[in-house]
Parts: sequence; C-alpha cells; structure tokens
Amino acid sequence: MALSYLERCLVWGLRGLAWLLFAVFRLFGPRRPPGLPRLAPVSNPLLLLSGVQLARKIRRREVSCMEVVQAYIDRIQEVNPLINAMVKDRFPAALQEAAQVDRLVREESGDEDSLQDRLPLLGVPLSVKEAFALQGMPQTSGLLSRRGLITRCDASAVALLKRAGAIPLGVTNTSEVCMWLESSNWLYGTTNNPYSTDRIVGGSSGGEGCILGSAGSVIGIGSDIGGSIRLPAFFNGIFGHKPTPGIVPNEGQFPCASGLQNNFLCTGPMCRYAEDLLLMLRVMAGPNAQRLDLSSDVDLKKLRFFSVPHDGGSIFVSPIDMQLIEAQKKVVERLEADLEIKVQRVQIPQLKYSFQIWSAMMSEQDEEGRCPKSFTELLGDHGKPVWPFWELVKWTVRQSSHTLAAIGLAILERFQSAQPSQFVLQKKKELETQLEKMLGSDGVLLYPTYPHIAPKHHHPLFTPFNFAYTGIFNILGLPVTQCPVGLSREGLPLGLQVIANKHCDRLTIATAVHLEKATGGWRDPGAV
Repeated sequence: MALSYLERCLVWGLRGLAWLLFAVFRLFGPRRPPGLPRLAPVSNPLLLLSGVQLARKIRRREVSCMEVVQAYIDRIQEVNPLINAMVKDRFPAALQEAAQVDRLVREESGDEDSLQDRLPLLGVPLSVKEAFALQGMPQTSGLLSRRGLITRCDASAVALLKRAGAIPLGVTNTSEVCMWLESSNWLYGTTNNPYSTDRIVGGSSGGEGCILGSAGSVIGIGSDIGGSIRLPAFFNGIFGHKPTPGIVPNEGQFPCASGLQNNFLCTGPMCRYAEDLLLMLRVMAGPNAQRLDLSSDVDLKKLRFFSVPHDGGSIFVSPIDMQLIEAQKKVVERLEADLEIKVQRVQIPQLKYSFQIWSAMMSEQDEEGRCPKSFTELLGDHGKPVWPFWELVKWTVRQSSHTLAAIGLAILERFQSAQPSQFVLQKKKELETQLEKMLGSDGVLLYPTYPHIAPKHHHPLFTPFNFAYTGIFNILGLPVTQCPVGLSREGLPLGLQVIANKHCDRLTIATAVHLEKATGGWRDPGAV
C-alpha cells in the first residue's frame, strides 16, 4: 500500500524537524575539545573473569571479595573521568559488604554447594542504571527537577540481585527521562563510548552499557521499551537481554510505564560475558523463572535458524551499514560450519513498518482504557507538562532545564496521531502471525540491532527513528539477546540481535554463548 500525500508530507516534515533541531544544536550547543583520549588496557586479571567465575572463586576462597571489589573500584576511578558512565558511587559501602562476604565464606568454608544455591552471585560487583531505585542512591533519570532525590529502598529486580549476593558499586547515566538514544542530560553530562570517546553509548541504559564495556563492572541491570538495553549493549560491545515481557519485575523504575506501555517495558541483564546471562535472568525473574524452563539443555544443532539482513527499506530508517550486513553474513557462515546446519535467509516485508507499529502502540490505551502519560508530562515530573516550543526558545539562550533531544521528542509527540491506522494495525497482526509461525518452539532469528555502528555524539538527531530495529520486538513481546560479533574497520563494536518466540529466552541465550566462542565476544577497548 502506497503512502498517501498527507503521510508523505508528515514523513518529510518530521525529517525536516530533525534537521532543524540538529542545525540549532550546531549553532548553540557546546563545543567538544579536540583530541580523543583513550582508555588504558585492562591490567588486573580479575577484571577479565565472568560473574559466574568470580562467584566460584570467592566461594572457594581462591580470591577474596575485597580484592575483587577493590579491583573494580580502581578500574572505575581510572576510566570514569574519560567516559562519565558512573554518576554516583557507593565504594565505601561496597567494600564493607565485600568484607562481610569474606567473613561469611570463612565461616561456611566446606559448604560451597549451599552457598551456591543460596547466593549464586556472592560477591560479584554490580552496576545499576540510575533509573532504578537503589537504596541510598539518586534516582533522577537525568531530570534537574529531581536533583537531590535519594531513594530509601531497592527496585524489585535490584533487590533480587542483591539477595543473590551481588554487590552494587554505584549507579550509571541515562538519557533524560530514559527516552533517547544518547545518554546525556544537564544533571550528569554526556557519557562517552569507551572505544572512541567521540561516539555515543546509546540510551537509555547507556551509562550501564559503557561502564560494562569499559571493564568497570562485570554485570549490570537495564530496562528496555524500544531498545534501551540492546542499543547500549551493541554500541559498547557487550551482551544484553530483553526478556519475554512479564517475567522480570519492572517495579521501582522512574519513569514507570503507563497505559499499554506496561506490556512493552522489560527489565533485563547486561554483562560482558554470555555465561552470566542465564544466571542473571534466573535470579532477576525470581519465581517467574520456572515459566522459561531455563534449566533445560539447548542443543543448537536441533534448532532452526533464520537470518534477515535488513528491514526491507523503511522510509523512516537509514539504510544499513554494509559492515553490519557482512558481519551477520559471517555469523551465518560460522553457524552453518560449526553446527552443520543450514541457516535460512528470509525476507519479512512487514518489518519495514516497524517504526509506525512501535509509535502507534506506544500511545495506545490499555485494556481498562487508561492512556499512557505523554512525554511532556514525564518531563514535568508530576507537575505541569512542559511546553516544548517554548523550551526550544529557552534552550537557544541556555535557559532550558531540558536537553535538545528531549525537547525534540516532545515536539515530535505533537505530530503523532491519536489513533493508529487500520493499515498499521493490520501490518502488526501480519508480522505477529508470521514470526510466531516461523519461530515456533525451536526457531531463532538473526537480525541487525541498528543500521549503523555507534554514531558520533548528537548525530542521532539526524535519524531519530533508527531504533525501530529494536523497538519492534518490544511490541511483539519476543525475547531478544544482543550479541557482540567483532569490531568494525574503525575499531567499533559490531553486533546483532538473536530473537526467539515468547518464553524461549533460553534459545537466544544459548546462541549468544556459542557466538561468544565463535566471534570472540567482548573486546577490551583499551587494547583495540
């Protein structure tokens, strides 16, 4: 079906607005200093162990928890001045908790199995996205109006990780109100990519992806309503998993989802090593873990694999970088050689409507007729909604409390239709039906995460809809694991998404573990 004249005008109008916002930023925005500082290579071997391995060594008293936590504190203090990923630390408290872990291990020496069952993440350093409540830490999501707010409790998923023995080191930067591709705000500043500090880290869990990619943490927690786990994982060369919806609790985040968005928001694990994904998901899911059958072995040779190289040519989304197409092609060839299978190359035409579907469903009412909060309401933080056009004027003279990206999103919201068209709803239904039938209970789909490798700072203002490659799977409710698969010619991470049917998370994670072995997984940015 061809676009109508009005729809074409809207598309070009939105593109024009994006270019206008970028031009305004170039005229009035801050200037970055010349020269690109580089991270130092990892020197402490403790930083090169997975969370699973660290917990085992701590239980066996092969290394003290104090040594592990101090190693990560030293690394954060070394790299954070360059990347600005961790915005508030709790190092003294973390060291006290590490000392308690060491005492516990001494008292229960010889009872390793019991410790593993009760505290599977005992002593493992953890970083937390600042949008999650972590007792004693700020929870602003980059809003100046929330400056000074300190939480008194833990978000549900954070509490589960702590209960399993993980030790939080601090909280990490986000985009303003967690709704943009770049983790930058007036409260904490901009977070820089560890592989090249002139590049973005993604959003909204960008600080989380960055501190992990920098080897400043080994496991972390993020949230994802349009790619906010997977995009930072991609740009920072790590693993990130968006679970099947309804499995990991979302309570304790700011902003909280409203309306039908509750069905699309997912809390999930982020980490440098694929073997940590399964354990983290089991812990974070709590009693819901049994719904995923995570204990069942996965024989990759018995799975059916599919590969889709691009979205088919959406008018809203950039063409995909040839380096990403080649990387996915190499992954396909490696899977075929390793597993002695045939990966089916398929085309799914409905994917080119991904942005329209995501945008339409994000504004839908829930089953009880409740509408989601508007972005201007979220920016007002329970106060009066902001007026975005006035904020844009204020921004040009350095008087706005909001970033240009947030203001631009609020303006774009004004152009959004109140009701999704029947055409968009039909494409969503067709896509749901096709993927459910294709994937079944043993199918895995390979699909790009984003059309480009990590863009330079502020460049997403040119292409605000490129997140559609990830956002569509929030709407479809499918579990997805983002996997690093090497480096580009520029030394930046390459990656792809691994998708399965609902409640088949174990298939995507098992595939991620194999791809880590096949392609090398995370690479030390200081050694690139």
